This record gives sequence, C-alpha cells and structure tokens, in this order.
Amino acid sequence: MLWGPMARIHPFQAVRYTARAGDASALVTQPYDKIPDELRERYLAASPYNFVRLIKGMAEPGDDDGDNVYTRAAALLEQWLAEGILAADPSPALYPYFQEFAHPDTGDRLVRKAFVCLLDLEDYDRRVVHRHELTHRGPKVDRLRLTEATRAYFGQLFFLYDEPEATVDALLDQAAAGPPLMQAEEEGVTHTLWRIDDPLVIETVQRAIAERKLLIADGHHRYETALAYRDAHPEEPGGARVMVSLVNLRSPGLVVLATHRPLEGLDGLRLEDLLERAGRRFDVERLESAEVLRERLDDAPPEPAAIGMVFHGEPGAWLFTARPDDLAPLLADQSPAQRKLDVVALHQALLGDALGITEEDVRELKGISYIRGFQQAVDAVRTGGKQVAFLLRPVDAAEVAEIAFAGGVMPQKSTDFYPKLLSGFATYRFGSTRSKAPRAERSQ
Repeated sequence: MLWGPMARIHPFQAVRYTARAGDASALVTQPYDKIPDELRERYLAASPYNFVRLIKGMAEPGDDDGDNVYTRAAALLEQWLAEGILAADPSPALYPYFQEFAHPDTGDRLVRKAFVCLLDLEDYDRRVVHRHELTHRGPKVDRLRLTEATRAYFGQLFFLYDEPEATVDALLDQAAAGPPLMQAEEEGVTHTLWRIDDPLVIETVQRAIAERKLLIADGHHRYETALAYRDAHPEEPGGARVMVSLVNLRSPGLVVLATHRPLEGLDGLRLEDLLERAGRRFDVERLESAEVLRERLDDAPPEPAAIGMVFHGEPGAWLFTARPDDLAPLLADQSPAQRKLDVVALHQALLGDALGITEEDVRELKGISYIRGFQQAVDAVRTGGKQVAFLLRPVDAAEVAEIAFAGGVMPQKSTDFYPKLLSGFATYRFGSTRSKAPRAERSQ
C-alpha cells in the first residue's frame, strides 16, 4: 500500500490530426518557445493546418480584449474541429511517443521512449512533482492567456521518473510493435506515436508511476501556468490536470546538452576588470582558440567547476577552473550537489559576484540569452554583437534528479534535454464545450 501523496496519471481522449489534415511532417512543430520568426514562417508555408497557427499566432493592429492572438487561436481550434481537421479519440488512452535521433555530439543513433498522459497537478510543496530550475515571468503570462482562451493544453510537459525495473518501457515497446497512429520527421528526428487503450496495461502503468517522484525536465513555465489556471478556475475539474510526456530517467535515449550564456548591455565592461574579478575565485587560463577551449572543457574532470569564455574583440578564449575554497563563501546556501555544478558557479561567482548581474536581472532576461550550440554561442560574440559568452558543459540528468528530489533548484536554463517534444501530436481539451467530432484517423 502506498502512503502519502502519489503521482496520479490518467489516460485521455487526445484531440489529434485526422488524415484530412495531410502529411504529418507538415503539421507538427517545435515547442512554442523554440520557434523564432523564420521558423514560424517556414511552418506557415508548410500547411494551412500547421500547428503553429494555434500555439504561436501573431499580434495584429487593432487587437483588443475581444480580438487578439489568443481569441483567434480559440476560434481556429473550433473551426478545425468542425471541419474534421482535428478530432477527439473515441476512448481514453495512453500514447507511447518515441523519438529516434542522432546524438548531436557523438552521432550515435538513439531512441528516447516516452508516453503521453494526463497528470494531476500538484503544488511543489506536496513533493510529488519536483522542479529543477527557476523560471522567468513573461512566458507564464503568455501561456496563461492562451489557456484561458482555448481551454486546452497544446504541448506536452516533459517529465522524468526513475524506474530501474523498466516495466513501463517494456509495455511501451509492446505497443510500438504495432502500426503507429502518426509519424513525422522534424530536423532529422523521427517522431512516432502509438496508442494503448487496454485497461489492464493502463492500470499497470498507473501503479508503476504512482510509486515514483516526478521531475520536470522541460516545461517549468507551462507547469506553473497550469497551476495558476487550476487555482483561478476551481469550478473546472479538467483544469486540475495537465498533459505530460513521461520518460524513464534510466533511458539510454535521455540526452542533456549544455546551454551557453551570451551577454550584452554591460556598460563599461573591460576584459581586464572581468579577468581580475574572476581570478578571485578561479584559476584563469588564456587559450589560443575556442576550439582548444572546447577540447579542454570536454577533457576536464567533473570537479571542480570549469567554465569557458570568449570576449568581443579579443582573439582566443579563456578557461576558468574553480578553486573550491575561494568559491565556498558564495555557495554557503547551496547543497553539496549544487556546489559541484558549473552552472551554479557561473551564476553565483561570475554573473553575480564578478559582473553584478542580479537574480532579478536573470529572471527578467536583462542582457542574458541562452544558446544551445557551442559554436553558435562563440559566433554570437565574434560576429553577432554580444559582449561576452560563457560556455558550459552539459549537466548529467542523474545530478539534476538528485538536486530536485532533495528540494533544490538550479539557475534558469541549466539543462537542455534533446530532442524537444514536438507539438501537434496530441492536444488535451478540457473545456465544457468539448467537440463531438468524429474519431481521429491515422495521419502519415
């Protein structure tokens, strides 16, 4: 018997594209916050039914409370349901979702195995759902307005659970032996969706997950948006759940990439001043190129913290290797697991202590941006107008879980789980005006 709060997951009747919508690869998108303007234009050109039209519309002159990005998304959702472009499945199910891809750094072929379901929302202090990152404010306001207008969740939040026995993965593999509901190619990744509606299998999965702590891997803003919606609408039971994809922490397909920090807007910043301040906490070494820096970061031991830097107008690169004793006074309120992380040393000792960037500045995205690729971050300084970029190593997923399950959090954008979960495979529509649309068909 299980005691205390449990993770409660549920099958649901996903709203999905029908065959009438056309080629699935022309319909699905990256998550809303990973769609720059040029990618949005590409999606718009791909299909009149591309999902970007729902999740990332554009403001228009004359927008007001009655006609805006969010109300237009709601109207379009209703239109596509009425036209049979989207339809609700006839019965509740869990949805295995596999992603086959090449590791960006090693080229190894991997498969990440997830399943899509509904999760009962739980406040963090219940210690069922654990966060590992702090959040920014702006994205939560935007997503809340979309949820208020559409009464739907369009993207899956990415959650991790730790199940060494891999019981759930074995059941997902069984389902994946059958024909898929939907398959799409996006940026070199093959995304495939199946369906599990066997009540006994669903119950087995529910029991396995109920015993686990859950970690938000990606989607902190959207989870907190869902909490806000639930609290604002206690009369709407469907709003007390959110759509998630769950992945086993032990999965060999679980990949975490580094997220680098280019900075701008640092008035009067001089290289010699930055190096002097950094030298109070780090051993500072100048290297001949960014390529050498990448090699040194790859070869550095896990401890102590190691952080790279490139500076505008200066050739070469710098490697900062932490001196733990000198760093310790800045990390007194951090757990032992947090003190080991490069990203914590960066935010506390370099952004905060050396550059005077406050936690409020980081929350408000003042002068700081986030870039996945090492070379892209270097180029942001060399040719893109940024003043300085700090370059990091990836965080190990097990370290993230250790910190989160102990109640700790990491700085914003500490992790980049690859690949992203696509939007458009499933929608959770919880409003009382749920369409009685026909059954969704397979879309290939």
